[in-house]
Order: sequence, then structure tokens, then C-alpha cells
Amino acid sequence: MTDPEVLKTHANLFDRMGKAMGLDLEQEAIDGTLRFEEIAEAVLRCTRCACPKVCDRTLASLEGEIDRTPDYCRNADLLAYLKEERIAAE
Repeated sequence: MTDPEVLKTHANLFDRMGKAMGLDLEQEAIDGTLRFEEIAEAVLRCTRCACPKVCDRTLASLEGEIDRTPDYCRNADLLAYLKEERIAAE
């Protein structure tokens, strides 16, 4: 079982990466675009990342929206899909 603090840290990183891509993951969940199970899986994928400190520093240094996640992001495909869906809906 994964430590609750680790889950909290990675849930925060996942949310911040989504925000960096211009996504409101909470709204995506409310709208039904992102299911709770997908969020849980995304956070668990994030816990298996070898670069959480790099990710934290990268996110802290960003100014403005990014077009894609860093190459090491384990949730790159999911976040890219959500961003494409958001753009298509506009």
C-alpha cells in the first residue's frame, strides 16, 4: 500500500501538471470527462515516476500554459487527450 503522504504529493503534482496544461481537472471530473477511477490511476502512475522533485521544480518555474507535459510525465497521454477534448469543445 502506498503511503498517504506520497499519494497526496503525487495528487498535487498531477493537479498542477493539469493546470500547467490549461486544464481544470476538478471540472473535468464534474463534467464527466475524467472519471474518478482515471484520477486514481493517474495518481498511482505518478507515484511510479522517478522524477517527482524535478517535476515539482519544473512546475514551480513555469510561467503560463504549456502545450505538452515533460517527456518523463507518466500521465502525458491522459493530459494530452483531455487538452485535445477541451480544445475540440471550444
